[in-house]
Amino acid sequence: MTVNAEIFPSPVHDHDDCVRAALDAAEAQCDRHGARLTALRRRVLELVWTSHEPVGAYALLDILKAEGQAAAPPTVYRALDFLLVQGLIHRLERRNAFVGCRRPTTPHSAEFLICTDCGRVAELDDPSIGAAVRLGAEAQGFTVTRQTIEVEGLCPDCRKQGH
Repeated sequence: MTVNAEIFPSPVHDHDDCVRAALDAAEAQCDRHGARLTALRRRVLELVWTSHEPVGAYALLDILKAEGQAAAPPTVYRALDFLLVQGLIHRLERRNAFVGCRRPTTPHSAEFLICTDCGRVAELDDPSIGAAVRLGAEAQGFTVTRQTIEVEGLCPDCRKQGH
């Protein structure tokens, strides 16, 4: 089995590149869909991408308020809803938090590897997993309309450290 180090970037990588790439992809995605990436939506997306750890809506709200923005919970949730609809972020159900989408231009089911030690999240994006879930569901007469799979464990860096 080959380990794809790219899905769990090194803790010391140039994270500014991740943020820049995500914001550039968001601009392009919104242009393609005729959607407006307002300054607030852009800032919320930037904050979601600030780390590879999930972030909750109220944490985002606290940051925006600390920056002097007149944001309220509905404002943040509307921005998050917009980003979800555009495919720019994913919602982690168990954590009630959000992470950036690495491939916003390609519709896909989402599988997440969540490190229980350092908190980083990696988007696995393995089509065979989604296909297996759909086939199993169809065998039971069930139609999958949306799926998010969240798997908790230890990332390669935490495993190396013996956690």
